[in-house]
Amino acid sequence: MGARNRTVTMAEQSRQKIHHHAGVLLKRLIDHALGECEMTPQQVRSAEILLKKVLPDLKAIEHSGSDGEPLAITIKQYSVGNSDN
Repeated sequence: MGARNRTVTMAEQSRQKIHHHAGVLLKRLIDHALGECEMTPQQVRSAEILLKKVLPDLKAIEHSGSDGEPLAITIKQYSVGNSDN
């Protein structure tokens, strides 16, 4: 049981280290994209893998109703207090 707790703790520590250095990795990738610094393909891939551990992957999501129909959205408004206002 102790090994499992240690593994979880090490995973969390690793995640914190990656999160701490995410800004540096991101800046390097941006600089590389702008031609301001050189990076090997391995460095680019490594930075990408590490950033995926702490940054959300933004993907397009399509929402549709049943059978592909448009979503029906109902907005309800509630008021509290005097109805004369």
